[in-house]
Amino acid sequence: MVRSDFDLHGKVTVITGASSGIGTAIARRFAAAGSHIVLAARRELKLQELADALREGGSDPLTCTADVTNYQQVEGLIAAAIGRFGQVDILVNNAGNALARTVAESAPGDLDFQIDANLKGVCYGCRAVVPHMIERRQGQIINLGSICSLRHFPNYAAYVAAKWGVLGFSRSLYEEVREFGIRVNVLCPAAVNTPWADLAGAELPWPQEERLQPEDLAEMALFCVAAPARVQIDTMVAWPICEPTI
Repeated sequence: MVRSDFDLHGKVTVITGASSGIGTAIARRFAAAGSHIVLAARRELKLQELADALREGGSDPLTCTADVTNYQQVEGLIAAAIGRFGQVDILVNNAGNALARTVAESAPGDLDFQIDANLKGVCYGCRAVVPHMIERRQGQIINLGSICSLRHFPNYAAYVAAKWGVLGFSRSLYEEVREFGIRVNVLCPAAVNTPWADLAGAELPWPQEERLQPEDLAEMALFCVAAPARVQIDTMVAWPICEPTI
């Protein structure tokens, strides 16, 4: 999808939810393209394991333990990235979660859990980095949506609401910042082979090897970054062939 030699040297990429799945794959792909990497997640041990692996490949990442539902921690993450590397060129808002439960079965805290991480976390990340990008008159924000940003599904009402919100927020934000040379992209995958399903309690019928792989999403993210500066890729939707689209 993207030239294997696409060069991100001199660029700084901050990735939330970097400790597993799509976040880890994006970190590895962008590091391989030469970007400085800032890894953020709640699980410090997992971050350090990934950082060690990236160092073996010649990268020198910064790790920051941060909960995206806490604005002060998100603001501190962006400040730490700027303090270490002097700038943030790319922000990937990847952190999120889900619970496969009906609304009737969900406690209020279950609803908060999904709205806070999937929507407020994206809003917080963008709010923390946008003033810096406006000042530099450049930047790229990649927000992880979902096929649930475009369709509704039973047992995922709060998750769907959050992911619809991500798409609406991202499109509105882009109109606010495009005059400053800032792009805002939303990746909307269907079934991906990550720990998401197990953590959510979901039962996906498709074999793991036939689902989208985290590396596929990393290539999509890099495609957005590699597009000419005049090109805004609004939304990228990806389905595994095994999953019906109707």
